[in-house]
Amino acid sequence: VMLHSTLALSLLLIAVSSNLAMAIKKEKRAPQTLSRGWGDEITWVQTYEEGLYQAKKSNKPLMVIHHLEDCQYCQALKKAFAENEEIQEMAQNNFVMLNLMHETADKNLSPDGQYVPRIMFVDPSLTVRADITGRYSNRLYTYEPQDIPFLIENMKKALRLIQTEL
Repeated sequence: VMLHSTLALSLLLIAVSSNLAMAIKKEKRAPQTLSRGWGDEITWVQTYEEGLYQAKKSNKPLMVIHHLEDCQYCQALKKAFAENEEIQEMAQNNFVMLNLMHETADKNLSPDGQYVPRIMFVDPSLTVRADITGRYSNRLYTYEPQDIPFLIENMKKALRLIQTEL
């Protein structure tokens, strides 16, 4: 009888601990809803303020993606962004990442208007890099799926500029 109850208790403990482990794992996966399809392996911050704080703390540039759910250009860019391994790896390792479906109070993030998609970089010194622009003169910070190589260059530029300026 003693053996039986010990076995039952240890099985109960195993069940409880594996449930706990799954809960912890789920907890760790929680931020994935913040990816909104831009990359589930990337750790996303929730707010612009949190992004600024993390950029300063980690000495990494903050990349801010403005987009809307019902915008076909955003959807197309998101797909290309999520499928590009080099972007995903850089975003995960070298940047503080934020994607927003609303505007922030910081007017520096919309120097030429509040269009989407719009991608801007903020230096760890908390300076919005208005000098890192896309290919289009009418919407300086927009990118199309075919501009992914250009976006990669701009990500590298954002990283390079930190090293030279700090």
